[in-house]
Amino acid sequence: MDAPVRVFVVDDQDLVREGITALLGIQPGIEVAGSARDGAEAAATAPACRPDVVLMDVRMPGIDGVAATELLRRSLPVCKIVMLTTFDDDEYVTRALKAGAVGYLLKNLPAVELARAVRLAHAGVAQFDQTVIANLAAGLPTPELLTPRETDVLRLVSAGATNKEIASRLYLSEGTVKNHISRVLSRLGLRDRTQAALYAKDNGLV
Repeated sequence: MDAPVRVFVVDDQDLVREGITALLGIQPGIEVAGSARDGAEAAATAPACRPDVVLMDVRMPGIDGVAATELLRRSLPVCKIVMLTTFDDDEYVTRALKAGAVGYLLKNLPAVELARAVRLAHAGVAQFDQTVIANLAAGLPTPELLTPRETDVLRLVSAGATNKEIASRLYLSEGTVKNHISRVLSRLGLRDRTQAALYAKDNGLV
């Protein structure tokens, strides 16, 4: 049986932090490794807790979530940091991504979906709220949301290529292609290949 994903929760509101840790603590495959009430405490205590994923609030007194993300990326380079906040401000999203966050979610997520997001983040799949994706897509070209390889895959998906055809064109395995497609759909907040094709067309990729 796989080891549980160790998660560390950072939030300056006691009720919210305790609520998140309590809800995640009863989800299968999740283990709460620790928590902190601000960025400074997170930077000081999270490394010793060896978390796989950190759920980081954005607005906090002193060292905010973005600055704390930068610090933790140095001390916990393998750990995945996901912003979990009530603010979907574009500036915060952009700063968080530049600091090394792999996702940006809003706090209105049900516990089951939050647990799923933690597992996916640990697996390397970026997680973004659909509202955040819509705002980013309105202000950023698609290549800034995706890696060059993911953009190549999206173009071929929009052209109707199968996974086998994409693998052949890009010299990848079919498994790698499937992983790229999953990440593209997740990062762009899309449901399936049809939506991906429409997105590519709307953003001038085909």
